[in-house]
Amino acid sequence: MKRRIIRTAFNLSISLLLFSSTVQAQEGLFDSKELLKLKIKGNIEALMSDRGEDASYHDLSIEYYTVGMQTLTVDLKARTRGNFRRQKANCVYPPILLNFKKSDEKTQTSIFKGQDQMKLVTPCQGDKYVVREHMVYEVYNLFTDQSFKSRLVELTFIDEESEKESKPQYGVILESEEGMAERNAMEVNKSLGVLPQKTDVKSFHRMAVFQYFIGNTDWSVQYRHNIKLMAKDSTMNPIPVPYDFDHAGLVYTPYAKPAPALELLAVQERRYRGYCQGAMTIFEPVFEEFNSRKTEIYNLYTSNKYLTGSYKNWARRYLDKFYKVINNPKKSKREFIYPCDPNGTGNVVIRGMGD
Repeated sequence: MKRRIIRTAFNLSISLLLFSSTVQAQEGLFDSKELLKLKIKGNIEALMSDRGEDASYHDLSIEYYTVGMQTLTVDLKARTRGNFRRQKANCVYPPILLNFKKSDEKTQTSIFKGQDQMKLVTPCQGDKYVVREHMVYEVYNLFTDQSFKSRLVELTFIDEESEKESKPQYGVILESEEGMAERNAMEVNKSLGVLPQKTDVKSFHRMAVFQYFIGNTDWSVQYRHNIKLMAKDSTMNPIPVPYDFDHAGLVYTPYAKPAPALELLAVQERRYRGYCQGAMTIFEPVFEEFNSRKTEIYNLYTSNKYLTGSYKNWARRYLDKFYKVINNPKKSKREFIYPCDPNGTGNVVIRGMGD
C-alpha cells in the first residue's frame, strides 16, 4: 500500500512537471515580463553598415534560452529601420526590423511563434534609455489593452565573419501593429490626414493626457507620426495608439529636443497637444483614471531592478509635478485648455520623419 502511494505520488509529480513544461513552452513572447536573453548572429557589420533609405535584408539567426535552459535557434532576416536613430551620427546601433519565417518549423516551435515583422529597439546612446522607454510602454499597458506590448531583452551581437562579440546590452522587442490590432479584434487604419477630432473621443483624450504625463510632444495623428490608428470597421472612429517615446521628457535621452515650432526650452517641459476643449468636464474621467493608477504606476518604477535609484527618484519627482497639475483646478485649466489659445503653440502639428 505504501509503495503504491509513493508510486502514485511520483506519477502525479511527473504529470504536473510535464504539464508545467507544456504551459511554459506555449508561453508567448509578450506573456512574460522576465528579461529575455538573445544572441543575434550573422554578418552584423554588414547589417549595421547598411543604413541607407533602401536598406536590404540580411540573413541572421537568433539564439535564446528556454525556461528549461535549452538553447534554441531561429533563422530570420533583418534590416535597419527608422530615421533619426538610423543615422550613424546619432546612434551607435540603429533600430532593426526583424522578419521571421512564419512557416519555418523552428519558428513555429519557438517563443516567436506566429510573429512576422517586429521592431527591435537597440541602444542609441546608452541602453539605460532603452529600459526607460520600455517602462513607458508598460505604464500605458496599465491604462488600456489598446496599446503596444514590449519585451525587455538582453542583446548580444555576434559577427560570424570577424568572430567579434558585443557586450550584452538592453534592447526592446515591440509587438507588431498587426498583432496589436488583432489582439483587440480590430484592423490597422493606414489613412493619412485623419483629424484628432475624428478619432475615438475617450481614447484620444486618454492618449493625449498620457503624452503630457510623460512629457512627450513628438507625435501627431494627422501624419500618423508615432501614432497608429485602428478600428473594428470603417464606421468606427479610429483609436490612436502611441509608440516611440525616446523624445519624452520622462525618458530623458541626451539627443531629445522639442520641435522649434513648439517654443519649448527642453523636452522635460510639458505641453498639452490635444485639440481645443472649451470646458474641463471632458478631462475629469481621464484625471480620475490617472489618479486611480498612481500607486500602480509608481510601484512599476520602484520595483524595476533595471533602473538606477537616482533615476527612480528623479522620475517620481517628475511624475509628482503632473499630479499636482491635474489635482489643481486652476493649473489644470491653464494647461489643458491651452490648445484653445490662438496665440499659443498647442495646435502645432508635428509632421516628424515617420517611425
